[in-house]
Amino acid sequence: MRWHPHLWHPTTQVATSPEPFQVKRARGCVLELSDGRRLIDAISSWWVTLHGHGEPAIAAAIGRQALELEQVIFANFSHEPAEQLATRLAALTGLERLFFSDNGSTAVEVALKIAWQWWRNQGSERRQLIAFEGAYHGDTFGAMALGDRSIFTAPYDTLLFDVARIPWPHTHWGDTDVEQREAQALHALEQAVATPTAAVILEPLIQGASGMHMVRPAFLRAVQQRVRASGALLIADEVMTGFGRTGALFASQRAGIQPDLIALSKGLTGGFLPMGATLASERLYQGFISQEPAHTFFHGHSFTANPLGCAAALASLDLLQHNPERYQQFESRHTPLLEELAGHPLVKRVRCLGTVAAFELDAGSTSYLNPIGKQLQRHCLEQGVYLRPLGNVVYLLPPLGISEAQLQQCYAAIHTALMALQR
Repeated sequence: MRWHPHLWHPTTQVATSPEPFQVKRARGCVLELSDGRRLIDAISSWWVTLHGHGEPAIAAAIGRQALELEQVIFANFSHEPAEQLATRLAALTGLERLFFSDNGSTAVEVALKIAWQWWRNQGSERRQLIAFEGAYHGDTFGAMALGDRSIFTAPYDTLLFDVARIPWPHTHWGDTDVEQREAQALHALEQAVATPTAAVILEPLIQGASGMHMVRPAFLRAVQQRVRASGALLIADEVMTGFGRTGALFASQRAGIQPDLIALSKGLTGGFLPMGATLASERLYQGFISQEPAHTFFHGHSFTANPLGCAAALASLDLLQHNPERYQQFESRHTPLLEELAGHPLVKRVRCLGTVAAFELDAGSTSYLNPIGKQLQRHCLEQGVYLRPLGNVVYLLPPLGISEAQLQQCYAAIHTALMALQR
């Protein structure tokens, strides 16, 4: 396939990248290309395809809803799919109010704006925001400002507001220094929250885009304790970690924390439709109820609470709640296969949590632009497996419905690629 004359692909330098594959159809974990090749989608198409491509239960739910109500303005109307989804997610997260948006970046933007305006509505002058080193929270301007500065944000740095940053003491198998790094990070947090702080935002348990950097649950509980003591709000960006990805329905639950705000997207609709949601506590919601018009949360999206997206999300939740073992037991499927790779001389800093397995290639630079990731990707494609390494970080994040044979094929492809890179 040649580059299409009218398309602009995301995060792709056309001058140096191979032409895109033409996908004809997808079923389960397999992408079928127009030339007849079949690839296992080992990263769930950027982490959104939760159960598998073409999941019949979700497709049927969307079809039924399309015949009833496909879209309506949500400022003056409500509808049953949105109400059902809000009720279920409130019960599952412990946060009573849900604000709909359309993707992960905007779900984070909504959380940020709620937190900021809530303090303003209280007459407070809390102005500091705290995030963690290595964080990624999206590509819109507020989300970029919260994220770590990188090649992705460099062209816009002068437009981004300041954020205080705390070290992220990510760990791996055999890590002997993690407790020391955690103590240093917590000390830095204690110093930072001495300044009146509006909110602290984190990706619970796993920082995704920065390289699948995992922290221990106890560290996040200690973070929450210090945030609560300071009076600041705690925001959990669960855009990637939500819906079973860490072995619990939400990463916050596995970590044992209760945020004031949670941002959700990606797996929310099982990967079928774009949708975002921000959960907030009743306390925050009540801070916007006033006879004063300026206290209104003036934010909205054209497709807020799209009924088709809500129907897809409800069907996806049904699948998760009827088959919890699919995500609860996934880590035990990864572990023995990952252990076999761990002894390879090119493999270091191995880690695994829930459906996410990751390691780093011992190849010098840890930059996102390190070419070794693309080299490994090419070798895996030859073995029928699609991966998209983050620089020198190789990870697997497959759909929940992947078979044991398909998962083994993914690991075998990586092993073959490592042997080729070693030559």
